Amino acid sequence: MKRRVVITGLGPVSSIGTGVEAFAEALQQGRSGISPISSFDASGFPYRMAGEVPDFSPHDMLQAIKPEEWGRSSQFAAAAARLAVADAGIDPELLAAARSGSCIGTTGGEAGAVERLSEQEVAGGFESWQADLAQQVPSSRLAVAVNRELGLTGEAVTISTACSASNYALGYAYAAIAADEADFMIAGGSEGVYRWAHAGFYRLGAMAEDHCSPFDRDRQGMLTGEGGAALFLESLESAERRGAEIYAEVLGYGLNCDAGHMVAPDPVSIAECMRRAHSRAGVTADQVDYICAHGTGTPANDAAETRAVREVFGDSPPPISSIKSMLGHTMGAASGFGAIASALGIARQFMPPTINFRNIDPDMPGIDPVANQARPARLRVVQNNGFAFGGNNAITILGEVS
Repeated sequence: MKRRVVITGLGPVSSIGTGVEAFAEALQQGRSGISPISSFDASGFPYRMAGEVPDFSPHDMLQAIKPEEWGRSSQFAAAAARLAVADAGIDPELLAAARSGSCIGTTGGEAGAVERLSEQEVAGGFESWQADLAQQVPSSRLAVAVNRELGLTGEAVTISTACSASNYALGYAYAAIAADEADFMIAGGSEGVYRWAHAGFYRLGAMAEDHCSPFDRDRQGMLTGEGGAALFLESLESAERRGAEIYAEVLGYGLNCDAGHMVAPDPVSIAECMRRAHSRAGVTADQVDYICAHGTGTPANDAAETRAVREVFGDSPPPISSIKSMLGHTMGAASGFGAIASALGIARQFMPPTINFRNIDPDMPGIDPVANQARPARLRVVQNNGFAFGGNNAITILGEVS
């Protein structure tokens, strides 16, 4: 029999707040984390807004690794993991001595280092590259940063399935503990706001000018965002033995790939992924109380997600909201933040809102986006959606521990 797996620690480093209390309060207040871009010179872009983490100070948050030796995404991952471990209240020596590892999702990895190396090469040729900067490039360093920061000697896996990567990571970590292949795991995702992503989504025509309004009739697109999202996982038996606070249980997950189009989501495949997640979690659609949406705010994504939801849940699906309206699209960290929001919703009995919502879309009937204000609710089962370019779909199911 597989072991039951629970979430006992949360580590958000985000544009709306760092740490559990700040993040939860911002979700409940529907606070926007969108501001003018400062990570790079965006003056040449018509659109210059993103969800950047304000006043991020890795030197104040990290205890083991030297921030100057690691890129911004790795710093976010390690800082979020450090917060999650502290929130879990576990003895660091016990953690380091156990079968403990990490799995971190990302889209661009350390794209900031690649951008700076490109600038150096254009200016002075290959010989002008900084060796220490080149060392920061491999995306594998995100999970390695977590393990080094916490002294973990188990797996250090980075998954780069784009914007569903954190759900892949959460599913991976869940499976390792459920199968008794690990005692403790850090799962989540990390991403920075980088020029390449901002430019790419702008050229794709998928970007909004100044705010993201998922599921709204007049939605224009997404905004890029950044941060680190980490969840601390262990077996239910371990959590009870430690007397740990349990936020939620990971009931299961579903994965599939459309494999049909690079950027166009496939509602049929997404619906199948939902059914797969329900089956593996041992729940039925009518038991799901709330859906934490992928909800990018682009016309295509929201329409496809809605069609898939209605295909699985019928004409009256459960409430579905998008925290990207507050955070922006944090790419590889997105479904990690969704998992944190879902766990907080279960533990503190509320649904996060979709802010910036003004007009119901007649082409998406039956959708309840939890418009603009958080809603009190007992959440027994929550579905956390994650979809990505290339058709990589990943859905995790969290539940109230009973």
